[in-house]
This record gives sequence, structure tokens and C-alpha cells, in this order.
Amino acid sequence: MRLKRQYSSREVAALTGLTARQLRWWDAKQLLRPSVSPHRTPAGGFTERRYSPIDLFELTALADLRRRGFSVQKIRTILETLRRRFGVRLYDAISDGGQVQLLTDGRDIYIRTNTGQFFNLLRSSSQPLLVVGDERMLRALSLRMRSRGRRKRKTQSATP
Repeated sequence: MRLKRQYSSREVAALTGLTARQLRWWDAKQLLRPSVSPHRTPAGGFTERRYSPIDLFELTALADLRRRGFSVQKIRTILETLRRRFGVRLYDAISDGGQVQLLTDGRDIYIRTNTGQFFNLLRSSSQPLLVVGDERMLRALSLRMRSRGRRKRKTQSATP
């Protein structure tokens, strides 16, 4: 996928699987705000929200967490803990080579620092965990963009 400078709400919704309504609600609740917020125009209307590639990357991860069953409250906790405790934003924790890396076992979200310490972000983010045994059960948080080609493949396979 070729990155653009900015994405509209419609483009973000199509790529992440989130709805425009979710994006507006997350903006209003300050969960994740667009790079360019809407503002009133001289004609009395409003401009469109615009998202940066980093916003898109983070929204893709948040959409994946929602699909895995994580509540908005848990996602807010993750974002706030990353910012307050570790001084990074979500993008830094899910991109390769950062100071920290987000991992999940499907139920909880863990963070591994570049020094090898583990923390459970949802339970006790200030208490390091002792990891014994195989850590392969933990997977890096994956990012899945919705494929625009998916619709084409479905319609092509449905036609005789």
C-alpha cells in the first residue's frame, strides 16, 4: 500500500474496518484524535477530519484490538499507560525496533522493553513480570488492513 500524506475519515474507515461514527466518537472522547480536526468554515459548514499515516497505523491496531474483544476502556488504559509510564505513543510500541513492543496472548496486553522486562499493561503496568519458560505464546500485535480486493474476489467467485 502506498502511503499518502493524509487520509479522510472515509478512507480510514475503509482501510481499518472502523465506522465513521466510531472515528467521530473516539475523537470526541479523545481516545485517538485526527491530525487535522474539523473546524467551521466561513460558509458555515465543517471541514473533514484528516488522519496522518501514523494515525492510520494506530487506528489499524486499535481496530484489531476491538475485533479481538478489547473494550474501549481497556484500549484507553493501554494508550494512557504507554504515554504516562513508558513515554511512547502506540505507533512506537507496534513498529519494529522501538524502545518497547506490544505483545498479546489474546486476553491481555503486555509490553516488552528493549532491556527485556515484561509488564502487563492492563493489570499492573508498574510491576515487572517474571517470565518463565516459552514466551512464544505471546504474539506481537498484528496489523491487518482491510483489503479492497476482497469485495472483488467475492463477487468474482459468486458469478458462474
